[in-house]
Amino acid sequence: MSDAGAERRPAGELESSVLAALWTAGEPLTPAQVQKALPALLARTTVTTILSRLYDKGMVIRTRAGRGYAYTPTEDAAGLRARRMHSELEKDEDRSTVLARFVSQLTDEDEQLLRTLLEGGTG
Repeated sequence: MSDAGAERRPAGELESSVLAALWTAGEPLTPAQVQKALPALLARTTVTTILSRLYDKGMVIRTRAGRGYAYTPTEDAAGLRARRMHSELEKDEDRSTVLARFVSQLTDEDEQLLRTLLEGGTG
């Protein structure tokens, strides 16, 4: 199988595809199972590399499955997005300005939802 097309796609896109396959499965998957679940033709070594990187980032856990591993996401899609937002916020020392700019770009509905959440509501 060729994964020549995979070389041109951003790593984040491949990671997202692998995570989506794991979320859909709802159970631990081996690299071979992930490979079969993906719409793109990727070599198993590519899938294994992506899973290893996700493991190193703490985005999946792994358990022994025969001679290899089966992988499970550590959080759902919303949790992953929240982690990415937090990571972006940590990159800047001027958190106040970053947060102020973020809030200023929210829709009225999202701003109200944020207020509700900050006040202890469930949204």
